[in-house]
Amino acid sequence: MQVTGARRAAVLGHPISHSRSPLLHSSAYRALGVDIEYTAIDTLPGQAAAFAQRLRTEPGWVGVSVTMPMKDALIPHLDELSERVQRLGALNTVVVQHRDGAVHLYGHNTDVDGIVGAMAGVLPARRHGDTPGPARRAAILGAGNTALAALEACAELGHTQVDLVVRNPQRAAAALDLAQSLGLGCEAIDSTVAGQRLAHYEAVISTLPAHAADVLVAPLGLDPERGPVPGALAPGAVLLDVAYDPWPSVLATAWERAGGTVVCGLSMLLYQGVEQVKLFSGVQHADWNHVTNVMCDAVGLSRP
Repeated sequence: MQVTGARRAAVLGHPISHSRSPLLHSSAYRALGVDIEYTAIDTLPGQAAAFAQRLRTEPGWVGVSVTMPMKDALIPHLDELSERVQRLGALNTVVVQHRDGAVHLYGHNTDVDGIVGAMAGVLPARRHGDTPGPARRAAILGAGNTALAALEACAELGHTQVDLVVRNPQRAAAALDLAQSLGLGCEAIDSTVAGQRLAHYEAVISTLPAHAADVLVAPLGLDPERGPVPGALAPGAVLLDVAYDPWPSVLATAWERAGGTVVCGLSMLLYQGVEQVKLFSGVQHADWNHVTNVMCDAVGLSRP
């Protein structure tokens, strides 16, 4: 079964009007000379089964990007999951494949690639070419589906100890199990304890929705109105805040004022989007540096 006519893809989630994915993807497909229309569709978990059926029956679909709160809702309605999705229990990508006359829905997770791509060039040990010490500590704010991807990214980036900063440790059970399977030392702590450990973190990844991290700024010992405090952060400590709208976030402002390095969540969106573009377009061999630069220009990111 061959796909004919216009091809299309979309990002699913709620709320979704703020998403920059349509700008990123559309610019990439133009740069590649590929005709794929990419839109944003407001979708709730209760609509997952119906939307999976749309992917099977409506012509032209090549795939969908998936954001909150849909990252686990679509899983039961797919035909196959990547090893990473099976491990994490969360996806951000569904690829529509055509095999033997039937539609086949395949789940991927490129959030890990997005986090690694956004942080690899700015982490102190990697930036200076240093040999990492025996224990590299990071913290993740939240324990939801994006936090699961962040845990795997931390393992890939060479961190050995990760603290999960949560209000309710019982909700971190899945993340703690994943950390153990990845060989990470991991503990669920509250924001006050995280504040006491702040100077020991090489990296902090906030996986919380927009504004949700605002209330954590004070217990972490940060202040968006105060200038740098010597010793508050580890030298070169990096914050990745995945929530990019509005920007800068209160947390990002406080981190930067404390003397740390801030990475906007748009960078994560960029790098996970590059991998999705490859999957949706079917193009593997291209000038991906050029495509990445075009995508950066589309959303106002500095070129890497």
